[in-house]
Amino acid sequence: MTYYDEIKNKLIDNEIYERVKDYSKERNRVITYYEVGRLLYEAGSKYGENIIGKYAEKLVNEVGKKYNRSTLFRIKKFYVIFSNKKVATAWQHLNWSQCKKLLPIENIDKINYYIDICINQNLAVRELEHKIKNKEYERLDEDTKNKLISNENTDITDYIKNPILIKNNLNYLDISEKVLKRLILEDLDNFLKELGEGYTYIGNEYKIKIGDRYNYIDLLLFNINYNCYVVIELKVTELKKEYIGQIITYKNYIDSTIRKDKNETIGIIISKKDNKYIMSYCTDNRIISREYIVY
Repeated sequence: MTYYDEIKNKLIDNEIYERVKDYSKERNRVITYYEVGRLLYEAGSKYGENIIGKYAEKLVNEVGKKYNRSTLFRIKKFYVIFSNKKVATAWQHLNWSQCKKLLPIENIDKINYYIDICINQNLAVRELEHKIKNKEYERLDEDTKNKLISNENTDITDYIKNPILIKNNLNYLDISEKVLKRLILEDLDNFLKELGEGYTYIGNEYKIKIGDRYNYIDLLLFNINYNCYVVIELKVTELKKEYIGQIITYKNYIDSTIRKDKNETIGIIISKKDNKYIMSYCTDNRIISREYIVY
């Protein structure tokens, strides 16, 4: 059997399968395209790349218009990328639309990251596209990326993006702390996703009493995955040393009054501009700082 005949038979079988077995047609399509990609790669290596164009002309007439030249080259590229031993085998659980979104990515570690979150977060294609467009992988710390590459355990702070993206839906020109908080609350679901997974909202301007004075925590969250409270302070200036003292006080208050059997509280300072020099003097590794960008 020639390469062309085998390719044609596999594609025809896939077309029939898609009409009959709806519940698993996407998985079958992905596996079929992977096998077709292998055959196209081998045929191209043996007869030259022009053979793929010739196959496309025949397949358009004999199987369907969608199997044109560009589609066949995309399927071949799919095989070349995903046959790499460094690519996680979990890609077989993605659908073809998701796989296509990953094809332009050259970095294998980046591909593996998006494969993993597609499955763990049950992402739709649009959600995956949104994360890729917003450079979610690039906004992870290098330490986090290294942990993912070496399969080390990660913790709650690893997946907090830097910078955190906050959408300005109402086109505010002057971003005060009050406005920044409003933008976050108006798009709370996306803000929580910028922090990672498992976050739930408890309140904003959360009132606490220290001595005879009331203080207000900008945002108080709880992370279900890590079983801990998360105190967030928002600052529209560069990070200053007094902000660290403030969030330490708030974090200690939560730990001493409402934490009970939960894990130690996390503190996150979100500021207009980070200051690594100041953070280097913060000895509490449960406090981190991140920049934000309003777009």
